[in-house]
Amino acid sequence: MTLKVLLDVMSQPSRAVSIFCRAAQIPHEFKAIRVAKMEHHGPEFQALNPLKTVPIINDDGFVVKDSSAILRYLTTTRKDVPDHWYPRDPEGQARIDEYLHWQHLNTRAGCAMYFRTKWLMPMLKQSPADEGKVEARLKTMEDALAKVQNIWLEDGKKKYLVGDAVSVADIMLCCEMEQPLVAGYDVRQKWPKLGEYMDRVKKDLHPHYEDVHKVLYGMYEKFSIKAKL
Repeated sequence: MTLKVLLDVMSQPSRAVSIFCRAAQIPHEFKAIRVAKMEHHGPEFQALNPLKTVPIINDDGFVVKDSSAILRYLTTTRKDVPDHWYPRDPEGQARIDEYLHWQHLNTRAGCAMYFRTKWLMPMLKQSPADEGKVEARLKTMEDALAKVQNIWLEDGKKKYLVGDAVSVADIMLCCEMEQPLVAGYDVRQKWPKLGEYMDRVKKDLHPHYEDVHKVLYGMYEKFSIKAKL
């Protein structure tokens, strides 16, 4: 049976899984789950994932519910997937796992919560953002970005998080760093070394990176125009 991938492209981890499946040429059937319309709370989706989170995959009845777990599962079960995505040697895997575990409470939490506090919740509630909370979220996000640049990428000396080619860790990181754009925070402009890194990964993943981010970029353009009116 064809691998089924259920996700919402407004979700950073969902975009990472979608980009990887395309770039690694893994045959799959895509199904959009619109979180804004609460489709992840529907009975059909909950039967697959009672946690009500995206993304998930359904591989001939075997369901995986977490983006990092999905990426590791797909790289290890599809033997024709090139080694650079997730190395087969334990040391290479450990290096990628280090980032995937670290990012949950750092780049993931920082970028997602800034986006949520600065833009998403004010937009949904039609009320101004709490500037005190925005400043706190901004500090958390920028602390994480500083660690990515200075530690994980060694102040821009490393081209990728692990090894000499793009990996699943790079996809996860770049998808997170794209999200604050909608809230008016452009990582590329504020962190030029991270911008160079993001553009390198984007080029490696062309055209899949741009295709999957179309909705996010469209929202940025739409709300940027509104802000200028």
